[in-house]
Amino acid sequence: MAFSSDNTPKKLGYHFPAEWEPHESTWLSYPHNENSWPGKIYTIFPFYHAFIKQISKGEVVNINVVDENMKNRVEMELKKAGVSISQIRLHIHPTNDAWCRDHGPAFLINHSSGIPKIIVNWDYNGWGGKYPAELDTQIPALIGRLLNLPVYQPGIVMEGGAIDVNGKGTLITTRSCLLNPNRNPCLEQGQIEDYLHNYYGVDKVLWLGDGIEGDDTDGHVDDITRFVNEDTVITMIEPNHSDANHIPLKENLDALKKMRMANGKQMNIAEIPMPEPVYYEGQRLPASYANFYIANSAVIVPVYRCKQDETAIEILSQCIKDRPVVGIDSTEIIWGLGSWHCLSQQEPKV
Repeated sequence: MAFSSDNTPKKLGYHFPAEWEPHESTWLSYPHNENSWPGKIYTIFPFYHAFIKQISKGEVVNINVVDENMKNRVEMELKKAGVSISQIRLHIHPTNDAWCRDHGPAFLINHSSGIPKIIVNWDYNGWGGKYPAELDTQIPALIGRLLNLPVYQPGIVMEGGAIDVNGKGTLITTRSCLLNPNRNPCLEQGQIEDYLHNYYGVDKVLWLGDGIEGDDTDGHVDDITRFVNEDTVITMIEPNHSDANHIPLKENLDALKKMRMANGKQMNIAEIPMPEPVYYEGQRLPASYANFYIANSAVIVPVYRCKQDETAIEILSQCIKDRPVVGIDSTEIIWGLGSWHCLSQQEPKV
């Protein structure tokens, strides 16, 4: 697969901004697929509504819903939860599932263009064909039509949770996900890098190794390592040598220490210990503090009712000083195998 056009977003001056840059809004897809939270989807909504309420303090929240009945029900439930409905926009955009980070649009910006914002619509195949995705794949185009924005289609599989950027030319990802044969089997690492450069508008791609235990995305980077400013990442560590996450996270930390960003500098690295392992029905779940979401109003961190929660919030508060760091319980949410970052996609302000 090769590029056939010179009109890629990067060549036109667009880039994918860092998450801490000002948002126009946050996009969500309201949870409805009981198969994602088998036996307990009803338990997630108080926490999900608290997430919406926190985001809405600083920006509009756009929510994809499957039909008019759901639209009416969601509006009623959000009112009950004390959410300011003036900050909520509900759109009948049917989805298979709730993971808007992966099926939602990637918004790129170019402040000097007459069209300052565009959408990149990556292909999405349900994390390597594990889950149905025929509705999810339509979401970026539907949002592009709603907002009257140009939509670019690279034609390869990519998920928002597979990458993170510093907004200054550097992108970080994992080999275990993007080089997995269930994503783009016809592409080699260098070819995938070309797509990342051209459709995220970055100059340097940094590759980590494996993800964490229980992550069915094949190792999304947003569960292990995240930029918190243009020079700094937080990365998860597992101090318990007998835990399955100890070695892969140590290998990623060692790799980070040797890396150089697009500007040639090393990253500052803040280490955050993993939470106590979270199990449900004998299944290890991908509980991680790295799956935080940086909204205009706060950094929203998943917490898991354990002693490490306080440590994670304190470390993130030291790294991100321009907005509060707020923990919202993710113990029920994580049964769906994702948390706050997986559920959300930022739309930048231009």
